[in-house]
Amino acid sequence: MAPSASTIPCADPDTWAVDRAVSLPEFWALVAARSGLVGAWRLAGVCRVARTGVREFLGTLPRLVACGGSPAGGGVLKKEVWGLSLATLRWEAMPALLCARSHHACCTVRGALVVLGGTAPGGWNNQWTRPTSRVEMLMEGAGAFVELPPLSCGAISGAAAVAVDEKDSMQGQVLLIGGSRHDGAPISSVQLVDLATGICTPQADLLQARCNFAAVRLPDGRIVCAGGGWVLTTTMEMLSPPVQGATDAAWTLRELPAMSVGRCRGCVLSDGRFAVLGGMIHYMGMSSCEALSFGADERWTPLPSMHDTCAHFVCAAVAECIIVAGGWQSCSAEVYDEVLGRWLRLPCNLPHNDGHCDMGSALM
Repeated sequence: MAPSASTIPCADPDTWAVDRAVSLPEFWALVAARSGLVGAWRLAGVCRVARTGVREFLGTLPRLVACGGSPAGGGVLKKEVWGLSLATLRWEAMPALLCARSHHACCTVRGALVVLGGTAPGGWNNQWTRPTSRVEMLMEGAGAFVELPPLSCGAISGAAAVAVDEKDSMQGQVLLIGGSRHDGAPISSVQLVDLATGICTPQADLLQARCNFAAVRLPDGRIVCAGGGWVLTTTMEMLSPPVQGATDAAWTLRELPAMSVGRCRGCVLSDGRFAVLGGMIHYMGMSSCEALSFGADERWTPLPSMHDTCAHFVCAAVAECIIVAGGWQSCSAEVYDEVLGRWLRLPCNLPHNDGHCDMGSALM
């Protein structure tokens, strides 16, 4: 005899909805997106469905690309390019640079990786190095870099490049900031570079000459420049873009509170603060970190120290985390989780058996 309708157990509608939601990879992908990078990696161990959803989220994140550079203490310049997959935590070989180089500027423009200037082989039998004006670009999914027109402002090394929001140029534009020429002395120039032609248009100079320094773009379009130099400086400054519709169309600059020690690498945290990492004092690497908050109360606060002392490494901020890799006498990698407020070692050292520094890096 079949059971009557009144004897069939009825599922709790709320429980059924929750059970249904957690059985969908899409649910776990949304949870992962709100958990930050480290939180997403941890969610992958919950269950098979969660792992599928987490991989879906991680697959949307860009790779950390590290290109060129040289062994610590000098040696043969590199053409190698590596991309760190945040889904697999493995460095994957990418198309090599056309020109081996170090101390070069690097950024992404319209999804493409652009490499500008740097120190490259030259002189008799390519046994010496000197600044170059060469520019090359790797399009997403392309099998090789392509040569772009050289910089009209000439050879430059140790500069920083920041992409500019615009839609009128064919290949895009970047601000090329600071650097050094053939004599190695830091310069204060700022050039707006049109990548399609290589033409460099001078902008207002920096308040202080800088080379091999940190330059990052804040969410509101302002650019922060910090530290740098052969003997690292503690000074900082901010470039503010022209007011839209202004007739003079000039960038404005102002000084920022100085860092506690000289540094040359930094990132923007998810809360808008500017974090500076590691550095070097008396030719010894440091592990300390600090962050500058903006607004009415501009002040520095300490951050947890990295596990390893490090300088001249690659770094990038993504999904509420900062990833650092390589550097002076180091090939290790670690991640700062903003949610936990701590550094964690990563099982993905750079694929070099020696310290590797002065690479270009970007998210792509």
